[in-house]
Amino acid sequence: MVNIIIELSKYIIIFLMTAYTFSCFSIFVQEYEESERHILIRQNILMFLIHFMAYMVMYLKAGEQKLIVFYGCQVVYFIAVIVLYRIIYPNVSSLIVNNMCMLISIGLIMITRLEFADAVKQFIYAIVGAVIGLVVPVIIRKMKTLIDWTYIYAGVGFAFLCLVAVFAATSGGAKLGFTIAGFGVQPSEFVKILFVFFVAASLQKSTDFKNVLITTAIAAAHVLILVLSTDLGAALIFFVVYLVMLYVATRQPLYAIAGIGAGSVAAMLGYRLFAHIKVRVSVWKDPFASYNEGGYQVAQSLFAIGTGSWFGMGLMQGSPDLIPVAESDFIFAAIAEEMGLIYALCLILICVSCYVMFLNIAMEIRNQFYKLVALGLGTCYIFQVFLMIGGVTKFIPSTGVTLPLVSYGGSSMLSTMIMFGIIQGLYIVREDEVEKRELKRARKERVVRNETGRTSKKNKTKFEEVPKQRIR
Repeated sequence: MVNIIIELSKYIIIFLMTAYTFSCFSIFVQEYEESERHILIRQNILMFLIHFMAYMVMYLKAGEQKLIVFYGCQVVYFIAVIVLYRIIYPNVSSLIVNNMCMLISIGLIMITRLEFADAVKQFIYAIVGAVIGLVVPVIIRKMKTLIDWTYIYAGVGFAFLCLVAVFAATSGGAKLGFTIAGFGVQPSEFVKILFVFFVAASLQKSTDFKNVLITTAIAAAHVLILVLSTDLGAALIFFVVYLVMLYVATRQPLYAIAGIGAGSVAAMLGYRLFAHIKVRVSVWKDPFASYNEGGYQVAQSLFAIGTGSWFGMGLMQGSPDLIPVAESDFIFAAIAEEMGLIYALCLILICVSCYVMFLNIAMEIRNQFYKLVALGLGTCYIFQVFLMIGGVTKFIPSTGVTLPLVSYGGSSMLSTMIMFGIIQGLYIVREDEVEKRELKRARKERVVRNETGRTSKKNKTKFEEVPKQRIR
C-alpha cells in the first residue's frame, strides 16, 4: 500500500506543480483585483498540498518522527511569512511572496531528502532571511538618501572581495568565503547587491563619457578581484549585470558591443592563464571523456536527469546522493531525477515569473535610480538561475553558483531574500507613486470642475442680463 501511495504521489505532485506554475502567469492577464486574490489564495493551497505530499512520502519511506516535527515547523514558518507580509505591507506583491515561499519549500524538500542536518541549517537561514526581508522594504521606502552613497557601496564591496582574495581558503579550486562557527559565509553573494546599488547610483547621476569611464573602471576592479579569487560564476554575474545596466541607462549600443568584446578577450585570457578554467571547459566539451579528471560530477548529473525522464523516479526512489554536492551546486539534477523534468521545467518557469515581476516594477517605477536597481537585481537573479541550470545540463561550462532559494547555502539564501525584500520595497514605492498620481489627477479634475462650474454660472448671468437690457 505504501509503495502505491509513493508511486501515485509523484503524479499528484506534478499535477499540483503544473497548476501552480500556470497560475503564476495567468495572474498577469486578470483585470479585476478579486480575480487576482482568488488566484493567489489558490497558489497558497497548492503550495501547502505539494509540501504535505512530499513530506508524507518521506515519512512513509523513512518512518522518522523528526520529519513530522520539521514539517510542522515549516508550515508555521510559511504561514507566518505570508500573513506578516500582508499585514505589515498591504501593498506588497503577493505573487513574489508566494513564489519566494514556493522556491524555499522546493529546496527544503530536496535538501531534507539528501541530508537532514543541512536542511535544518537551511531552515534557520530561511528564518533569519524572512526577518531581514520584512525589515528591508521599510528601509527602501523611508530612506531617501540611498542614492547618495555611491562610492560607499563600491568601497565596502571591494574591501570584502579583497578580504576573500587574501585570507579565504581555497575550496574546489576557488576562494569563496569563510567558515564562522560552522556556518559558511560567502561575501560575494552580498557584495553583488552593493554592486547593483553602486552602478545604479553612479549612472543615475550622469551618463556622460567621463562618469561612464570611472564607473566601468570600478566595476572592472570588482570583476578582476573575483577572477583572481577564481570565483568565476560571481565574476560573470557582475559583468553581465553591469553590461545590462549600462546599456539601459545610456541607450548606447556601442558600450554594449565594447563590453561584449572586452568580455570575450577576458574569457580567452582566463582560459589560457587558469588551469581551473581549462578543466571546466574540457568537462563541458565531453564529461565522459574526462570522467576521472573532473567530469564525474557533470556526468552523474546528466545520468540523473536522463534517469528521471518526464515524471521522475519518485521522491526517495532515485540516487541523487551519487552526485557530488548535489544539495548545493547540482540540486537541479537531483530534483529532475526524483521529481521529473516536468516538475523541473515548472521550477524554471516560477523563476521566470519572478523575473517578469522584477521587470514589471523596473518599467513602471518613475524614479530612475530605483528603476536601475530593480533591473540590476532582476538581471542578477535570473542570470544566476541560467548559470546554475545551464551548468547542470551541460548547456554551458559549470560555474559553481547556486540556484537562488533552492540550493543549500546560507549566504545565497540570505542575499536572495534581501533582494526580494528590496524588490518588495520598490513595489511599494511604485504603488505610492501611483497613489500620488491618482491623487494629483483627482485634485486637478476637482479644480477643473469648480472652474467650469463658476464659468458656467458667470456665463449664465451674462446671458440672462443681455435679454433684459434688450427688453428695456
